Amino acid sequence: MKLKDLWIATRLLIVMTVICGGLYPLLVTGIAQMAFAHKAEGSLVYNSKGEPVGSALLAQRFRDEKYFWPRHSAGDYATVASGASNKGPTSADLKKAVDERRAALAKTAGGAPVPADLLFASGSGLDPHISKEAARLQVLRVAQARKFDAAKTRAVYALVDQMTEEPQFLILGEARVNVLQLNIALDKL
Repeated sequence: MKLKDLWIATRLLIVMTVICGGLYPLLVTGIAQMAFAHKAEGSLVYNSKGEPVGSALLAQRFRDEKYFWPRHSAGDYATVASGASNKGPTSADLKKAVDERRAALAKTAGGAPVPADLLFASGSGLDPHISKEAARLQVLRVAQARKFDAAKTRAVYALVDQMTEEPQFLILGEARVNVLQLNIALDKL
C-alpha cells in the first residue's frame, strides 16, 4: 500500500469515527430526548417518593403474597442473562415446574383455570406484563394478604381493570397489565 493510500484511509477512518461514533449518536439521542423523553430515559417507574423503582419494560421479582406476581423467569429476572429455559414440551423438568406452579396458584384460583402466562416463563424472562385474567386471578390472594374488606377487594378488581392496557393498535397482542405499575398503584390504595 502506498503512503498516499494509507493517509486517505486514516483520514476516512477519522471522519467516519467522528460521524458514526459521535455526531450520529448525539443526533439520534437528541431527537429521542425531544420526541420520546420518557422512553429515551428507559421508561422508568417512580414510587410515591419520586424514587425510581424499576422500568415499565422489565419484569421484577415479586413473591410477597401482598403483591401481584409476574410471569416466571428462567433467568431469574436478570437483564444480562435474560432468555428462555429452552425446555420443550417433552421436558420432565418443565412439566414438574408447571405442575408445581399450577398447584400453588390453584389454592387462590377458586377452581378457575390458571392462565398459561402464570404457568410458563416468558421467552425473554423479562416480560413485564401478565394477562388481565392472570391479574384478576391473583386479586383474592392479594386482598387476603393485605386484609382488605369486600369494598377494598372490589377496588382492587377495579384497579386491575383500570391498569389494563389494550392490544397495541387495538389488534396486536392481547389486553395486558404491567405488574410493576399495578403493584405501585396497589400500594397507593
